[in-house]
Amino acid sequence: MERLSRATCKALPYDPALLDIGIVHLGVGAFHRAHQADYTDEAVRRGDLRWGIMGASLRSAETRDALAPQDFLYTIAESDEAGERCRVIGALRGVLVAPENPQALIEAMCLSSVKIVSLTVTEKGYCHDPATGELNEAHPDIVHDLAHPHAPRSAPGFLVEALRARSARGASPFTVLCCDNLPANGRTVAKVVTRLAALRDPALARYIAEQVAFPATMVDRIVPATTDADRVRIAAATGLEDRWPVVTEAYNNWVIEDRFPQGRPDWKASFVADIAPFELMKLRLLNGAHSAMAYLGYLAGHETIAGCMQDAALASYVAHLMHDEVTSTLAVPPGADVESYKQALLKRFRNPGLRHRTWQIAMDGSQKLPQRLLGTIRDRLKAGAPIDALALGVAAWMRYVTGIDEQGRPIDVRDPLKDELRARADAAGADAAALAPALMDLDTIFGRDLPADSRFTSAVTGALGSLFVKGSRATYESFRSTRA
Repeated sequence: MERLSRATCKALPYDPALLDIGIVHLGVGAFHRAHQADYTDEAVRRGDLRWGIMGASLRSAETRDALAPQDFLYTIAESDEAGERCRVIGALRGVLVAPENPQALIEAMCLSSVKIVSLTVTEKGYCHDPATGELNEAHPDIVHDLAHPHAPRSAPGFLVEALRARSARGASPFTVLCCDNLPANGRTVAKVVTRLAALRDPALARYIAEQVAFPATMVDRIVPATTDADRVRIAAATGLEDRWPVVTEAYNNWVIEDRFPQGRPDWKASFVADIAPFELMKLRLLNGAHSAMAYLGYLAGHETIAGCMQDAALASYVAHLMHDEVTSTLAVPPGADVESYKQALLKRFRNPGLRHRTWQIAMDGSQKLPQRLLGTIRDRLKAGAPIDALALGVAAWMRYVTGIDEQGRPIDVRDPLKDELRARADAAGADAAALAPALMDLDTIFGRDLPADSRFTSAVTGALGSLFVKGSRATYESFRSTRA
């Protein structure tokens, strides 16, 4: 079978080689290629060739090495109840591997044609304290970037150095577009980047604060990791071998604060003045439910989210979490139908075409909990409302990071705080009264307010005790919803 390439692909209505580089994207993983690159490809197909994307990996050469023989073309496979549809994306012009040549990435970010630098580097990629949103100045990558500012490692380090270089050359600054699940992501990234700049040069920090736009965004699409079975199926459907396709759902949504001083593609997204209510609705309903379900489902032996939703008791818990605890904390955006959104989410979670692994969603929980579950808990406590389902989600994370599942098998915990979490878990043992306070003592996750609130500590400790004694399935079976 022939390999996908410009020579073998006949489906694109434009020549990717003619695209200018208008966007540099840091973190060119599956989510970016199924979301922002898809939106950009649609804009390019309508004839605007200014917006080719130069991707960049800050860690691994894997994506570059897989896509280079394909001229950086790849297939996107979208599925819903009607089946799966495949098409080729050509907006990606290339992929740079930052550790191999940091200066090459900085020079790409300094191209006069580049108007936007976008990011999907996951929550941990911003080297910040998730509980406060402040730059973690002791983070090893930040320490390195301050010592070697012209050869950075971190996403904030590359942004600061490229903005400094553009300013020194008299070029207008690019817009920084965060597409990660951070609360108030534009303001959070602006705070992190400006602080790093201030540690280098106060004048540079003032320039960034005054001249650089950091629009907020809300991204919403489920993108599981691609498997070998996906590659075989997609090749059979398209007649071309593709080593690096992406699989996703047909649903796609993007809400953006419209602040792009240097211009932007004609993305078919929703442009709004205030992103906050859209962001909160998605973070707390989709991401919060995803995380809670992933930990409980993994412990109960479910490999995928679709598998979790086939478990009637777990599906009922998820519906209860959404309807009875999360919804009351939302400021519903004008014109939004939160009830329809929740029902659509439950349907999306059930999509059997998406093998979204619970283990994948469970990664980096220390970075995700504050915005996905803990913020909701704070609002519920402030209102004097119950937090039983939310507390169970937090307790399930605590049980998961012990690194031993309910059958006594090891769990491959992936988290920036993995060693610290495991050390505390090992010291506490399978004792909820010891483990819960040991983990709550991590104020980078829980802050200082939640561990001091007996309503929170008792609810989480009680749920964790049930997970240890009864197991995951018997614990979540106590939650019932008529709207699952």
